[in-house]
Amino acid sequence: MIKVKYKMIKKIDINSNEFKEELEKTKEFTDGVLKLYELVYNPDKEVNESIQMGLTRNSLIYGKRYCPCFMVIEETETEKNRLCPCMPALTKEIPLNGSCHCGIFCTKERAKEIAKENNLEEVIISNSKILSKEDCELLLGQDEVNSLELEALLEARKLGIIEFNLVDTREWMEWVSARIVGTDYLVPTTSFYHAINKLEDKKDIPVVVYCHSGSRSAYCQRIMFNLGFKSVTNLDYGISYYTGEKESGDN
Repeated sequence: MIKVKYKMIKKIDINSNEFKEELEKTKEFTDGVLKLYELVYNPDKEVNESIQMGLTRNSLIYGKRYCPCFMVIEETETEKNRLCPCMPALTKEIPLNGSCHCGIFCTKERAKEIAKENNLEEVIISNSKILSKEDCELLLGQDEVNSLELEALLEARKLGIIEFNLVDTREWMEWVSARIVGTDYLVPTTSFYHAINKLEDKKDIPVVVYCHSGSRSAYCQRIMFNLGFKSVTNLDYGISYYTGEKESGDN
């Protein structure tokens, strides 16, 4: 059984000198990874900044730059945490897909493709169709929803067509920086089993979970099913590809 490293929610002050100094070290570190492996940054600066802040957060919490897109667990002989730059990224993800799972490290070719995709995304008109209750139930019965589907679900919830809880599984500092408008709960992976208690009496209500890229939230999704939640759907690619409204601040 995998043991998760969890604590009380740790509020890291991103404006503190400690964080700023560690962030600069992290930027130097990621610059070094690019040079060493002849890679380039993702053309989407928000992706790079988010990952660098996540690496900085993990460095301050755990003393190591663990990949921020995966839950940090108690390591065993067979289960190891991803230490950036992780071996799966270097040996599988980048050679096969042109970028690491988090998206920060890319080949030059993949970076050009992402730039084109981002330009195309800007001209896509979002689906204005109001979902029926049946449509909503169908989407919430899936393992994953994409950005446009979640936007439509949130609109349907606003109109009273469907009920569900939107849960952010990232860390407090990520939540403060930017979160999806309509997020109901923050359940950080580093304090998951403590924070999930606030939903103990809401297991019959459908849940949509998200993180930065969809990895941490997918891990939490599996745990929530084991804890008795009846319906848990993951936001594919996380907030990094979410095109709907976002907000920031500690409120």
